[in-house]
Amino acid sequence: MTEEPRPTASGIGRVLVVVYAILALAASGRSGYQIATKLSEAPVAYALSAVAALVYVVATVALVTRGRTAFRVAAVAIGFELLGVLVVGVLSIVDAGLFPDDTVWSRFGQGYLFIPLALPVLGLLWLRRVRRARRSLEAPA
Repeated sequence: MTEEPRPTASGIGRVLVVVYAILALAASGRSGYQIATKLSEAPVAYALSAVAALVYVVATVALVTRGRTAFRVAAVAIGFELLGVLVVGVLSIVDAGLFPDDTVWSRFGQGYLFIPLALPVLGLLWLRRVRRARRSLEAPA
């Protein structure tokens, strides 16, 4: 009997899923409130927070879903997240005027204890580990 490949939500992956779910809730709540109450003050910042929230939701769902498509979606979402954190992080430091209010990714996620910067790095490393484990299970004996 062959062992079924380990899902991305097992082991340390469970911790990643929990952190992604918490960030999804936090970013969704924050951006929802900001958009509903003060969108005109910083529309780009609040829209970026909503994008971050959506990325966290997609990553969370993809990480707990089995299959190659879900794996690819998780990798793309987490890669996009890393790119967003890096770009918004640099821009928010170089030209603070671009973002009159913070986004989830401002200053590399400083308002969230830099978790938005560390999380995609850890997420991509985890996905790489899972991919290697799957390949070794699929390799002919």
